[in-house]
Amino acid sequence: MPLSPPAPRQLSHTRTVTCRGYEREDGLWDIEGHMTDVKTYAFPNRDRGGEIKAGEPVHGMWLRITIDDHLLVHAAESWTEYSPFNICPEINDAYGRLVGLRIGPGWKKHLKERLGGTQGCTHLTELLGPMATTAFQTVFKRQQKSKEEMRTLRRPPALLDTCHGWSAAGPVVAWLMPQFHRPRPLAAETEADGIGHADR
Repeated sequence: MPLSPPAPRQLSHTRTVTCRGYEREDGLWDIEGHMTDVKTYAFPNRDRGGEIKAGEPVHGMWLRITIDDHLLVHAAESWTEYSPFNICPEINDAYGRLVGLRIGPGWKKHLKERLGGTQGCTHLTELLGPMATTAFQTVFKRQQKSKEEMRTLRRPPALLDTCHGWSAAGPVVAWLMPQFHRPRPLAAETEADGIGHADR
């Protein structure tokens, strides 16, 4: 079902985030992220000739990480094409600190440790969120398994219980990986329906 019709309105700001995954000839993967912020009105800015014009990017930033099949970062680089301040590009080299990290549990914690606050750029670091998801989707090409293979897995996959669709109590897991399916206890079902033990 689509969104409901909006109230009368005018566009003020557009943030565009694009992430792409590439399979390299050397067996590694490149994950590239690009983000822009564009406003529909001009506003004063000292470092951009006195004004940032309507339709001109306030932010325009690029980030590339090179990973292997296990999501280990082998290389990383960033480029600030547009920024509101002249000093912003000075932080680009900091993203080399991503090398050696693995995308997975603890990813956001490690990003905060290495690039949090004044150690990084808010927008470049935020871009690493959708880039991580893109990395999973990209590497899936080599990691995907048939339904028969899924049913013989002995260790729970990383996707299990990461969202509603991959809930161990849900129908997708029951169909693809019945060995990891855990139906919700009856008590949990009744409480979810608004009927707690105290109501009985």
